Amino acid sequence: MNYNLIGYSIFIAIIVLIIVIVGRICYRNGNIFVVALIPDHLDLCQQINKTLLVCYYLVNIGYCTMTLVSWDAVSSPLQLVEILAIKLAVIICILSVLHYLNIFLLTNTIHKLIK
Repeated sequence: MNYNLIGYSIFIAIIVLIIVIVGRICYRNGNIFVVALIPDHLDLCQQINKTLLVCYYLVNIGYCTMTLVSWDAVSSPLQLVEILAIKLAVIICILSVLHYLNIFLLTNTIHKLIK
């Protein structure tokens, strides 16, 4: 049995689900956050938030698919579970770092952009 193909399928299904759910939550709540940063420019806020969402999807789904190349050969179900747990944990940590970096950059540079 080829555990790598099973692992790829499970990994892609779970990670795309996580990315889409987190993206929707950040988009919905991000509108409020961006409007608070730029209260007089509602159209600009919408466009910034849409652009952030598209970039978020592209970066994360692209990175996740690129990580499939670095998988070693999986020879047992236990090894499959271990690799899935490690890969998913790394992606989730990267998502959180990117989210906080995004907030930091927005809060520190947004006023420079609208002047």
